[in-house]
Amino acid sequence: MTTTTQSGWIDAQTLKQMLDAGQVELIDVREPAEYMGEHITGARLMALSTLNPSDIQGMNGKQIVLYCQSGNRSNQAAQKILGVGGPAVMQLQGGIPTWKQAGYPVKVNKNAPISIMRQVQIIAGTLILTGTLAGYFINPGFLFLSGFVGAGLLFAGASGFCGMAVLLAKLPYNRVSV
Repeated sequence: MTTTTQSGWIDAQTLKQMLDAGQVELIDVREPAEYMGEHITGARLMALSTLNPSDIQGMNGKQIVLYCQSGNRSNQAAQKILGVGGPAVMQLQGGIPTWKQAGYPVKVNKNAPISIMRQVQIIAGTLILTGTLAGYFINPGFLFLSGFVGAGLLFAGASGFCGMAVLLAKLPYNRVSV
């Protein structure tokens, strides 16, 4: 067990071995709706948006491993924890898709709402298509809608902040409690 104040990466196979040996406190830093949809069995939800680094202290001496969808949010969470002098943390390389690709099970809830990011993709796609079609058939001024949404997606990809996702997370059906 490491006690340094840094973050590292762990592959799915090593994580599985450590989970089976009871050596890991696994933390899912995705949002509640994503966690409700599917998560690695035994993982605790501590969403990045509400993460309090002091909640990470004293995890029974176990290695703390964070994961998310791709590694972006787990890295942000690790930096947040380490930024206040928190314990060493590891991150699942490649997030939950890597875990599933390795053939390891996840707990799935078919009745959970679709993920915020899929909602963003559906709405952004609809707005871009609507703007393009309306710009072609009605008035070229409608193309501004497609450009605006495209610029928002570009900003979200470059900065890691998606305003549409933040707004969608406030909708009642996306406020699930775990």
